[in-house]
Amino acid sequence: MKAKHGLAFCCAICLIGVLVGCGGSGSSVSSSGSWSVGVTQSGSFAPGGLGQYSITATNSGSGATSGPVTVTNALPSGLTPSGAPSGSGWACTESPVSCTRSDALAAGSSYPVITLNVNVAAGASGTVTYSATVSGGGLSSATGTIQTQIGASGNGKIQHVVIIFQENRTPDNLFQGLCIPPYGSASACVPGTTQNNQYNIQSYGYVGTTKIALSPVSLVTDYDQDHGHDGFLNDCNWNGTQCAMNGWNADQCSPSDNCPANPQMQYVEPSVSGVYSLQPYLTMAQTYTFNDNMFQTNQGPSFPAHQYILSGTSAVCVPGAADCPSGTTSVDFVAGNPENDTRSDGTAGAGCLAPPGSVLNLIDTSKPFPNGNLLTLNGNECFEHPTLTDLLDNATPALTWRYYAALDGDIWTAPNAISHMCDPAGPQDQLYCNGPDWTKNNPNVVIEGTAAQVITDIQNGELANVTWIIPDSADSDHADGNTGLGPSWVASLVNTIGQSQFWGSTAIIVAWDDWGGWYDHVPPPVRNGDSYPNSYEYGYRVPLIAISPYAKAAYVSHQQNDFGSILKFIEEQFSLPTVGDAIGVDYADSYALGDLSDCFDFSQTPLTFTAIPADHDAKFFQNRTDKPLPPDND
Repeated sequence: MKAKHGLAFCCAICLIGVLVGCGGSGSSVSSSGSWSVGVTQSGSFAPGGLGQYSITATNSGSGATSGPVTVTNALPSGLTPSGAPSGSGWACTESPVSCTRSDALAAGSSYPVITLNVNVAAGASGTVTYSATVSGGGLSSATGTIQTQIGASGNGKIQHVVIIFQENRTPDNLFQGLCIPPYGSASACVPGTTQNNQYNIQSYGYVGTTKIALSPVSLVTDYDQDHGHDGFLNDCNWNGTQCAMNGWNADQCSPSDNCPANPQMQYVEPSVSGVYSLQPYLTMAQTYTFNDNMFQTNQGPSFPAHQYILSGTSAVCVPGAADCPSGTTSVDFVAGNPENDTRSDGTAGAGCLAPPGSVLNLIDTSKPFPNGNLLTLNGNECFEHPTLTDLLDNATPALTWRYYAALDGDIWTAPNAISHMCDPAGPQDQLYCNGPDWTKNNPNVVIEGTAAQVITDIQNGELANVTWIIPDSADSDHADGNTGLGPSWVASLVNTIGQSQFWGSTAIIVAWDDWGGWYDHVPPPVRNGDSYPNSYEYGYRVPLIAISPYAKAAYVSHQQNDFGSILKFIEEQFSLPTVGDAIGVDYADSYALGDLSDCFDFSQTPLTFTAIPADHDAKFFQNRTDKPLPPDND
């Protein structure tokens, strides 16, 4: 039953104009004067959860404010304050919930953000409306509202979740086309925006104190940038409070002879005639929901990132386990990609398939951030901990899943690193996964090469409850490895689902696994001293597009999310526990930054699918006969 939109009580809290963020179900703007109020939300708005609203008051008048400013806050039924709101310079109380201040605010400036934590009642449901009003200071009052979806559960409307996991891009790098005519408009991109019709995308950055405009570059490059953990720390340039985001170092580009000046400070041209077009990505972002506040959970490259999207962790073992690799404990997480991992047949062997001599960097996550002290694991890269697939297998009735990947030993093929999933067999220099997930009739792990078996399966009426789709290098978007096929590859997948019987009950999540060394202007949240300290979380922003009949149309979500949020969304759709619940361990899904709830409105009239135009269609990928290209080890 949809929760009432009526207000259970009102609270005062100093605020200004109006706007929307990711974490609710839409917003409206009603500014009657010269204040403007921005409202966003984060945290868990699931029943029994703890959510958070952030309110930004901006002086949109022509002169400085004068006198007291007050923000009044109206919480809907089912939400109650969890303590007094807070914000630098604000005087706030819990009862009534209010914030005031009297210092003058210059025209065009904003007061520090107010945050309000709220408890979500166990019986709350549906879509509710939160509002905050700012008044005083000599300006006309204004009210900001945001619709909040209580939980991300579609109450059975979603029976299929498809994760399409691409490679190595940031919003500032890959989606500048949203800001450039004729694909988008300059007014659509405003750094720091909280409005749901504007993208938080910036066209310039800083190297040290030098401001540099991002320059155009092809999606296809003959160089790559360091995006290991050390590269993350260099780009971050920690200032003691947050990442300064100005440490982008040209020395991290290789091969150096191919690298232009300031290689990180580039954006992908929306179209290169005869090579590729980003238009499929832009169309998806402009048609459905684009989340511009999505962070990779880990601070490093692809191998651990793919472990996180499967399990919510890259831990080498569980607490108290007797089978932790020698010299490690459960606080040691995979932080890098394996080296010296070539098997006897010349193919890569990651995880349980690692040959003798393979080495891998780990990080002790109990150390404070920034933590650059990496450990070296020699061999034994077969790890044991629960994954989301265990929850699916153990559900009543069991839920189905498929993991489509191009090559068995890839760093992008996450199940090959989990002992109970892989069950390795064979000679030590040519191991292969022999577990039933790989070998049974109709296996869960499908090594499809370049033949796009996933498209054929969907066309034949087969789509699991949860599906991971991993590209080969050619269609991955990875620098110095892709051939420009990525946008068409993703469009072919989306079109195949959209034109099938599964469209009405499917949520497609398109995300990228790490930042790839490319510039982005938004500092990531850091988990020092919180309830779940981990110095390897979080990484930089990556793009996310939510596509579904129930995705908000032409919507920009500013809700904070991470890879754990994708797992949390799946758990909410199918009423599952968290990945580590059975063993009493908290992984990224249990403390996710969000749950994608702002990206969906399950009360809306389902969207009718329209095919995404692309350079290549599904048949092109089904007819590929070329050998799959492996990643370049990052």
